[in-house]
Amino acid sequence: MVANNRIYLDFNATTPVDPKVLDAMLPYFSENFGNATSDHSYGWYANDAVEKARKQISSALVCRANEILFTSGATEAANLALFGFCKANQHRGNHIITCKTEHKAILETLGALENQGFQVTYLDVDAQGSIDLEQFQAALLPTTILVCLMLANNETGVIHPIKTISKLAQDRGVAIISDITQAVGKIPVDLKELNIDLAIFSAHKIYGPKGIGALYLNKKKQVKLKKQLFGGSQEQGLRPGTLNVPAIVGFGEACEIITSKMEEESNRLLQLRNQLEQRLLQVEGTKINGENVPRLANTVNVTFSDVDGSKLLLHLKRLAVSRGSACNANLISPSHVLMAMGHGETSALASLRISMGQSTTKEDLDVAVEEISKVINQLKTVSV
Repeated sequence: MVANNRIYLDFNATTPVDPKVLDAMLPYFSENFGNATSDHSYGWYANDAVEKARKQISSALVCRANEILFTSGATEAANLALFGFCKANQHRGNHIITCKTEHKAILETLGALENQGFQVTYLDVDAQGSIDLEQFQAALLPTTILVCLMLANNETGVIHPIKTISKLAQDRGVAIISDITQAVGKIPVDLKELNIDLAIFSAHKIYGPKGIGALYLNKKKQVKLKKQLFGGSQEQGLRPGTLNVPAIVGFGEACEIITSKMEEESNRLLQLRNQLEQRLLQVEGTKINGENVPRLANTVNVTFSDVDGSKLLLHLKRLAVSRGSACNANLISPSHVLMAMGHGETSALASLRISMGQSTTKEDLDVAVEEISKVINQLKTVSV
């Protein structure tokens, strides 16, 4: 995607709204502006639109419509799920298992729970970013009530075996919550097959609007959450407040569109990713992070040796790429994900996340490789 001579390669941070999604949303800002809980024709029309979106999302993720609760985004969904579940189940135990490479939205929420007396085990990962299943099983305690692990990592694209982990946890009576934000629309996500208890995700990663997300709550398992927000009965009483109807409509439309072309697009991006990595590896001292494990087709995380990483992004003026999560984009600090994978601060700083999307072309990547190669040669710190 080229704009003003710049190339956008940060689709894991956010995506542009699909024109079809925008078209679906626009009438609900003015023409069909009703409050979805109003008891008259305007409200009924808005409520019908909300329920249609709920069905579109549940169809894409293979779950029931009443298992989808709308929030302002994945971060709010994470707070609601983690606090709500842990507070409702603390009579059973106070131990949580997660991983050092989780998104900050998860890690910081768990940190807040630690301050309230919960105990958290942070699993290590190997150099590829994978979890050791034996270490995971050893971490399960009689007091463990919850496992929290993402399906696909936002920085490396590494995919965790959530179905296997879910079975191991639930054989011990332990619930599991998964951040599926980066996976939705990129790989098949069948919530029924994954058999997890809760999941969080958002619209703006799949060409939908910002400011809308969702919490999946497995009804079959009768998962209970303690209310964290008050002021209304919306969303089964768990997320009160006037529903953002235009954004919800856009969320539903985005889910339907992206899942309809997911397989074809994934194959296209995989081909582009492989070509990109082959060319980047021709730059001396280059390493692809997570190279040898299952990853998202659109994501490349690359480290360059002997480079002053603090200057890397500043010199890549034509490219919109990132050092890691968008939540930390304004900080010149090493990625906690790469540090957990065994990188030192220097090499973690000298790393880039390149994430592709629907508008990415081979020509975009040709320019990106040329630009990156030029900048890396300029920043090499080893004297000849």
